Amino acid sequence: MKHLDELLRDCVTHHHRLCPRQVLGARVGMLAASLLALDLPQTDKRLLAITETDGCFVDGVSAATGCYVGRRTLRVEDFGKVAAVFVDTRSQRAVRIAPRLDVRELARRFAPEARSRWEAQLLGYQRMPDDDLLDSRWVTMRINIAGLIGHAGVRVNCEACGEEIINQREVTRDARILCRACAGQAYYVETRLAGVTTLTLPWTSKLVQSYEGFPTPVEHWESTWNDN
Repeated sequence: MKHLDELLRDCVTHHHRLCPRQVLGARVGMLAASLLALDLPQTDKRLLAITETDGCFVDGVSAATGCYVGRRTLRVEDFGKVAAVFVDTRSQRAVRIAPRLDVRELARRFAPEARSRWEAQLLGYQRMPDDDLLDSRWVTMRINIAGLIGHAGVRVNCEACGEEIINQREVTRDARILCRACAGQAYYVETRLAGVTTLTLPWTSKLVQSYEGFPTPVEHWESTWNDN
């Protein structure tokens, strides 16, 4: 296991500065390594991390564990909680780790020189013992881990839209193979406006048009994106 300072240097490369939640993510990942007796950050795909929020905390978890979305070893189940479950896919043991409820108040004790609450958390979270900082509980997964991971190289095509489906995410309805969107589980609806057939999201080239005085989905996305 790398030292915390080294993990935080790795983590901060994704941000303008180090923040308390990155520290929490790294500490959570380090404790998972200890409890599951794994050599982390991993170079294989043995450990699966499921975080209950996104953002800075997840980057700390990734730095400590080597679990990444791109490696299919990290998933986000957004419960809006700074917590994560770590699953050893060989032994099937799983542990959920989260900060203790009083960590913000305790952090000040470990960083008396801090000039603000934010700085107290940043420094205190690095210095606090695991027992003061984190709560860990062994858990049993309610989802099939093998099914969650899927199998590489398995591909089918949706019989409605024709698009390719990977990782065994197809749905069978009335003996037809469908993607989740065509099976009624889409998280979007197609929008067609006065000659506009493509929705351009704010992180690509911007498309700004209006339709009878109403904001387009793009303008809605941009206003939402800029508010975050």
